[in-house]
Amino acid sequence: MENKMRLEFMALSANESFARAAVAAFFAEVDPTIEEIAEIKTGVSEAVSNAIIHGYKGIKDGIVVVECRINEDRKLSIIVEDKGIGIEDVNKAREPLFTTGNQEERAGMGFTVMESFMDKVEVESALGSGTKVLMIKSLDAGYEL
Repeated sequence: MENKMRLEFMALSANESFARAAVAAFFAEVDPTIEEIAEIKTGVSEAVSNAIIHGYKGIKDGIVVVECRINEDRKLSIIVEDKGIGIEDVNKAREPLFTTGNQEERAGMGFTVMESFMDKVEVESALGSGTKVLMIKSLDAGYEL
């Protein structure tokens, strides 16, 4: 059976932990391992933080949308989307250590972290229109529901 959910929340740093916990709770129904849930939470944390910090840089009242889906073969998909400033060069932004933030405060590893914990990461962005990050993770294929 497929299941899905959608969250919308203000682009406030305090809501990053809410998003991480909500996504983990939603995926609990498919009984992921502790390692898998930690990887999911880390990926969500990075994507939501990017939306809040970089997507809405200088914009008040931004909204972050998180959509999650579970399909029958335990493949999880997570979309994190903002309607912020967008990314000028997605390929450059995906390079390790690249950041548009303060070099002393930002490591520039957000996309690298997402890619290391997820099976697939896709990024769509347009200047002035926002960014959409799709993360896909397949849980242990040997597990039977």
